[in-house]
Amino acid sequence: MDRESIRKGLDRWGRHGMVASAMFCVLLLLLMALGLLWKSWPILDSHSLAGLFLSSVWKPNGGQFGFLAFIAGSLCITGFAVLLAMPVSLLTTIYLSEYAGRRIRVLMSPLIDLLAGIPSVVYGVWGVLVVVPLVKDHLAPSWGRYSSGYCVLSAGIVLAIMILPVIIHVGLDVLKSVPQGLREASLSLGANRWETVKHVVLRRAAPGLLAANVLGVSRAFGETMAVLMVAGNVAVVPKSAFDPAYPLPALIANNYGEMMSIPQYDSALMLAALMLFVVVLGFNLLSRWVFARMELHISG
Repeated sequence: MDRESIRKGLDRWGRHGMVASAMFCVLLLLLMALGLLWKSWPILDSHSLAGLFLSSVWKPNGGQFGFLAFIAGSLCITGFAVLLAMPVSLLTTIYLSEYAGRRIRVLMSPLIDLLAGIPSVVYGVWGVLVVVPLVKDHLAPSWGRYSSGYCVLSAGIVLAIMILPVIIHVGLDVLKSVPQGLREASLSLGANRWETVKHVVLRRAAPGLLAANVLGVSRAFGETMAVLMVAGNVAVVPKSAFDPAYPLPALIANNYGEMMSIPQYDSALMLAALMLFVVVLGFNLLSRWVFARMELHISG
């Protein structure tokens, strides 16, 4: 065989290998979903969806598995985290992309990467040592409320700091994708820098920035260790930011492997995992769709 034939053969096997790897990733995702559904089926078969998702009664010994308190806890903590992280991440992204000099960008980039690389248990310990006392001794009394500090607000603050790097990184990529010619055209027409950012850059990048926040939501919704350490883990529907909560990831982490002798307990925890899987997958698919639409709009 000559060298050209060998090269073509290697290229062909390389393409086949890449296709097989991509198909394996898709198959792995499908197998995970089917495995969780199969393990969850006993409780889905014996309980109605309304009884599972609309009831807050969690008594495994009595065969009552109401997920409402855990779903509400996850939604409240994630909502507070996104509300706190969104303005900070947006202003940081705008500053680093449109205003900061090269030295500041070079300095800030590794610091943001460091925030993303810190283990979640370290965030949890920091939350216990700093955020919980802050909420207990200062924030709750200032609103005329009592709180142990282990509550929705504490978990939201810790989680907001954890998702900041994700939103900032994606937001910077989105703003970089806005053509420089649009900025120059706006400035040449007499607009100042802030008017250019507000009316040109942000308007063009709005779908991508929304997708960045959606990715942050997906990261926040599935976070386990840090939230588990500061949320309070009380299976009740929280009525305020100072009430404890028990999110779905903490339910799985605290109980899986224990009390498996209780009928359908394992299946209930697998259903919680399936809910997390579906929600996070849905958020990721939504963000990818928004990015695809944005790229199509820019290229068009």
